[in-house]
Amino acid sequence: MTRRRTRLIAVCVLALISAASTGALAAEAPAGQISWALHFSLAPTLFEPAETPGLITPFMVLYALHDALVKPMPESAMAASLAESWSTSRDGLVYEFVLRKGATFHNGEPVTAEDVKFSFDRYRGLSARVLKEKVAAIETPDPRRVRFRLKQPWPDFMAFYGTPATGAAWIVPRKYVEKVGEDGFKKAPVGAGPYKFVSFTPGVELVLEASESYWRKTPSVKRLVFRAVPDAVTRLAMLKRGEVDIAYAVTGELGEEVRRTPGLTLRPTPFVATHWLVFADQWDPGSPWHARRVRLAANHAVDRQAINEAVTLGFSKITGASSLPASISTGSRRSTPTIRARPGSSSQKLGTRRVSTPATSGAMPGPACTPSRSSTIFRPSASRRGSARSSGLGSSRRIRTRSSRTSSTG
Repeated sequence: MTRRRTRLIAVCVLALISAASTGALAAEAPAGQISWALHFSLAPTLFEPAETPGLITPFMVLYALHDALVKPMPESAMAASLAESWSTSRDGLVYEFVLRKGATFHNGEPVTAEDVKFSFDRYRGLSARVLKEKVAAIETPDPRRVRFRLKQPWPDFMAFYGTPATGAAWIVPRKYVEKVGEDGFKKAPVGAGPYKFVSFTPGVELVLEASESYWRKTPSVKRLVFRAVPDAVTRLAMLKRGEVDIAYAVTGELGEEVRRTPGLTLRPTPFVATHWLVFADQWDPGSPWHARRVRLAANHAVDRQAINEAVTLGFSKITGASSLPASISTGSRRSTPTIRARPGSSSQKLGTRRVSTPATSGAMPGPACTPSRSSTIFRPSASRRGSARSSGLGSSRRIRTRSSRTSSTG
């Protein structure tokens, strides 16, 4: 039984914002195009911050099309964006945000405190209830100031509001949404992000174009094209033919093929996915799994590193006795605790080896897919061969590479 706590789409977000810049506007006008082959279907709900489902999936599009008061960026887990600053009262009941001067939506309207309040009120995603039941009132004393008053101190407010846990802090234009309606907004979304909406073919392709009025910096790449390609073999074929510049979720034998292909670069990608097996029959006295020693023996028999090498090309980190790596669950870099088979035990009689986690709970965790970050490497343009240009969601620095395209494994 496998359960992914955080989806691979986090990788896509990191590829887009791999090195954020808050510096001066780019000197050159946007140019060129980057094409992605995505392993999930594209739907209008991905344009809508109000409907984030508690997964990271929509944020690949949200980081391009929209902007938030506060959001994770490479330099900070909670980086100031549309809010240039925020503060908390001494009693923990008031959170006040000061909006960035000059920030505008793609239709030219300024981002105001009323838009922030409107975006929070219309948020209806997975955590809407737990977030809204803590808020007593939202005040907008002036166009650049928003004040959240809580019913009682809640230290987790920013953990919900200022991270991808919800989409409540991602701001949409109130006047535009009220004018076109909810359905109209999904057909032609307007945001405050570095890229503006151009066209959408449901389930097939999304096209975005650089917004030269974006407050952070003018994007270097003019056009982003996201193509839904659920089949991994097809994604790899498109990458080889030069139809796309980046492909995701290329694992196992396909990943090895990427490694062998000149001109392609394979990069691991960061996300957390805990895999485990559950002995569903362990409470049935008639089942062999009812015996703890049998479950433990089976646990000893699992070659986690072999699975790691075969499926994720050795990039995963074996979690051990915890469902999270020790460095995450305890903040320590200590090696993960293990349980070794005792001489003469049932597991040794089965010819098995050491186990990485106890089986007393009936769970048998496998390797967690937590590879490291994917590089954002683009196909060189005729005018800039050998260099990659920033999409504008990331840094203004260029990434030098001899590879023309990239894929990721995860």
